[in-house]
Amino acid sequence: VTASPERPAPQENLPLAVITGMAGVGKSALAVHVAHALREEFPDGQLYLNLRGATPGLTALPPIQALAALLNALGVDSRNIPDSPDAASALLRSRLAPTRTLLVLDDAGSAAQVRPLLPAGGGCAVVVTSRSPLAALDGASRFPLAPMTAAESLGLLRAVSGRELADGAARLVDLCGRLPLALRVAAARLAARSALTPDALAGLLDAQDGRLDHLEYDDLSVRRSLAVALGALDPDAALALRRLGALDLPGYEVPVVARLMGLSGQRAAAALDRLVEVALLDETSYGRYAPHDLVRDFARELAAQDDAREAAVERGLRWYAEAARQSGLVLAPPDREGPARVPEPVGDAAPFADTAAALAWGDRELPAVVTLTERYAHQSPTVFLLVRAYFSHLQYRGKYAALRHLNRFVLSAARASGDRFAQAHAIGDLAGAHFLASRAEEALGLNDEAIALWQELGERNRTQRTLANRGMLLERLGRYPEAAEALERSLTLTRELDDAYGEAIILSHLGNLYEHTDARLAIDHHERSLTTGCRIGSELLVHTAHCNIGYAHITLGEWADAVGHFERALRILGEQGDWHGRSQSWVGLVRVLGELGRTDEAYAACADLLDQAVERCDAYTEGLGRREYGRLERSRGRPAEARSQWERALKALEGGDRKAYAEVAELLAGLEAGADAEAGADAGAG
Repeated sequence: VTASPERPAPQENLPLAVITGMAGVGKSALAVHVAHALREEFPDGQLYLNLRGATPGLTALPPIQALAALLNALGVDSRNIPDSPDAASALLRSRLAPTRTLLVLDDAGSAAQVRPLLPAGGGCAVVVTSRSPLAALDGASRFPLAPMTAAESLGLLRAVSGRELADGAARLVDLCGRLPLALRVAAARLAARSALTPDALAGLLDAQDGRLDHLEYDDLSVRRSLAVALGALDPDAALALRRLGALDLPGYEVPVVARLMGLSGQRAAAALDRLVEVALLDETSYGRYAPHDLVRDFARELAAQDDAREAAVERGLRWYAEAARQSGLVLAPPDREGPARVPEPVGDAAPFADTAAALAWGDRELPAVVTLTERYAHQSPTVFLLVRAYFSHLQYRGKYAALRHLNRFVLSAARASGDRFAQAHAIGDLAGAHFLASRAEEALGLNDEAIALWQELGERNRTQRTLANRGMLLERLGRYPEAAEALERSLTLTRELDDAYGEAIILSHLGNLYEHTDARLAIDHHERSLTTGCRIGSELLVHTAHCNIGYAHITLGEWADAVGHFERALRILGEQGDWHGRSQSWVGLVRVLGELGRTDEAYAACADLLDQAVERCDAYTEGLGRREYGRLERSRGRPAEARSQWERALKALEGGDRKAYAEVAELLAGLEAGADAEAGADAGAG
């Protein structure tokens, strides 16, 4: 069992150790083991007393009864034991003072239960076990126990079962949560039934709803052990555990637990602290909590018996949806970035102070959002709002695979429920996810579905935006006349709606379209979009305009003019800005730095870009980065290194941006042709 000591200065020179941890983690076994190992250090003997702080079917031992038991063990006649706890405690101290005795006080419920039993002076020592850290017990060295390591768990399983177990038993170890009590139960079942294999038992435990049913044998029971802990809780802490099982997330913070409980944040925080204190929860970081897997199973069982479970789950979903909405309002403020992607208010989550706080929340809660979407998309329309609101975070962070995954779930659920608005939103956002991953063909088909739905629903604003997206996608696919027609239709709608932001976006798309035939005209359109962006205070428009102007100058071969625009675009977004916009500007900057001969800067920038693209699993940006890295290697006269980068770029770009793929293929072909020509010249010279 893994233990890490926390050692404050001892009080009155009394060696006092408190072993803490969750039910079944092996506290008592460790205390007995320590007592045996130290028996020669305490020649006057050892005293063991079970204080029954969490013993099934029994109430905790009152201090006077505990004192009487210890004094009896020291030979004091029951008739001579004082009735007063204070007097009995004094008698115990006087009897132990001249001795070297070890006390093992097992299963303490509180510091108040232990304090009267402590001897005075330095000759004696005390080992206490408790599910609580007994923080009010001064002078103790505390040893919180964690579950066993995988190797230790396998060793315990082999020793108790008496069977030679192959390494395949590792799955069984994991399903027991590496908890000694659960491992002992599993081992006992293996010992009792020779035909029962570790794989078969693991299969029984893997049936999530019935795992605790299979972790009972004779008088050993994980469920009963946890039930005793539950019975000792105050009503708020018991309610918190039950409601954690209702939503069943990887981790929890106080605000969502308060909504689940229907209580104030202060009471929810106190309840969570109590669950941590008795080792039913771990505080994985400040203010964030998670249960052990077997405690999670127990909490799910409690939640299944809770008549208010569905209402609690809906409150939790609404809190998440509103928190995601508040995050989206910070990351893409509608007053600066055009019409909001986020829905109308859904609940009562607090706003975020700044971008950093909004991003940090979104990063922490991604596993929870995925879990909630997969579990509840077909049960509650609130999930539709949650995923819509969370789009901004995933786009900002470049988590395009997660964006596709969530919207596929939502789209399936919206179609099943017949919610046309939710379908249109999900289809549009799924199209956006494909576009961000440079899968324009898939994005176009979905976007056209969204256009038809928005037109059917009479949503002119959303029809205009999806028409603009259609023009952008067609331009990416090289279908320029169709792109121009879609953009003109969108521009007409934008002017009818008096939407300056939307018009600036379309000017940007038209600029990208004109760059194929007249880069000067393209720059003119981008500068008009830039002017609007500056006027209405949109960082997104200003950044996009500078990035696009930079690429138009690349088309013209005007490297010195391009570099300043890319640098300005990156300064606007900063290091934590929207990943799609930042990565596009970054690729352009690497290109022009290389062309300007600022090779060291280009290498450093390209290496950073590739690191972040790989971290985000963004194959498209990785492919563009390797394209530029190959150019840098070629310019330094290293054709083999250039070939390696371009081959990896082709692999990353496969199935995505056809133009970028063709460009890399052409670079590789040119490299091969150059190598063949050089080989021919060498042969001729020979």
